[in-house]
Amino acid sequence: MSAGIPAVILAGGQATRMGGGDKCLRRVGGHRLIDLVIARLEPQVGAIVLNANGAPERFSDLGLPVVSDSLDGFVGPLAGVLAGMDWAAEQGFDVVVSVAADTPFFPADLVAGLTAQGPLALAATQEGDKIYRQPTFGLWPTALRDDLREALRGGLRKVVIWTDQHAAGQAVWDASERNPFFNINTPDDIAVAEGLL
Repeated sequence: MSAGIPAVILAGGQATRMGGGDKCLRRVGGHRLIDLVIARLEPQVGAIVLNANGAPERFSDLGLPVVSDSLDGFVGPLAGVLAGMDWAAEQGFDVVVSVAADTPFFPADLVAGLTAQGPLALAATQEGDKIYRQPTFGLWPTALRDDLREALRGGLRKVVIWTDQHAAGQAVWDASERNPFFNINTPDDIAVAEGLL
């Protein structure tokens, strides 16, 4: 791992479209999804933490710290982002990058692209003249963690509503040939991912 920016892998969802369980432990082309994500992320960051709820021991072979959502009730990916922000602040970092645990082909220059647009930035893709934000991939300043905590307690669930309030930057990748943020939500998506591998 390179020195500097830390990252949180968001694996705290309920994976309902996959039938429940830990989606990141599903196999794609003989590899666990989480291992593909870590391999893509490690060269770009200085530290990695995993956001997952439930017994952390099931991820012990990864050798990563595991943090759970600090808010009850599965309130969405922002709860995982907040857990990552809190962890990063405790480690003395000013920012943390988030990536989704079900998206194994994200850009190899993700962190560089986000930091060029930071200190608060979301990833996005461009197809023709349309821009699509990828709200689980972002750069988050730890100084805003209490603001985010209060917003979540107040009922906020949509990432872009909060990031728009704070004038987030946007790092854009071309998706005209292939979406680098293709994510695995269903068993059918596993077959697609295996083709991409």
